[in-house]
Amino acid sequence: MSKEIPDHHDAELAFRAYEMRREAVMRESRNAINRDFWPKSFAEVLAVLKGDHPLNAPWRQTTTYWEMVYGIVRHGIVHPEYFMESNGEGIFLFARVAPYLEDLRRDVSPVAFRNAEWVAKNTETGQRYFSVYSARVKKMLESK
Repeated sequence: MSKEIPDHHDAELAFRAYEMRREAVMRESRNAINRDFWPKSFAEVLAVLKGDHPLNAPWRQTTTYWEMVYGIVRHGIVHPEYFMESNGEGIFLFARVAPYLEDLRRDVSPVAFRNAEWVAKNTETGQRYFSVYSARVKKMLESK
């Protein structure tokens, strides 16, 4: 199902994903999550899911964006390796929730982060990003 070589359609979708990341609300949401979301427990992940949590809106904006973006990779709409070369940031978020994924799926949504997990496990670039970002997350959490 996956495309063998990227074409101009892949480039158009990659540029569109980039344009969407530049939108003001999306940019602030990404900044907030990347700066402030460093869960050390499943309880800290659950806290963000509450509507009154300051990171709730950025969480919803960011997680749904990356799931949509990675869905076009998982479903073979774009060339996976080409697309992932410029769309690894969502794997950085996934690396922060991966330790709690089983609990998140059991208690919140059985499909939570399924597209991010797929690209992290099934694309070479996603595997590299996940390895690097998981190590970075571990180091950051140890220093907090």
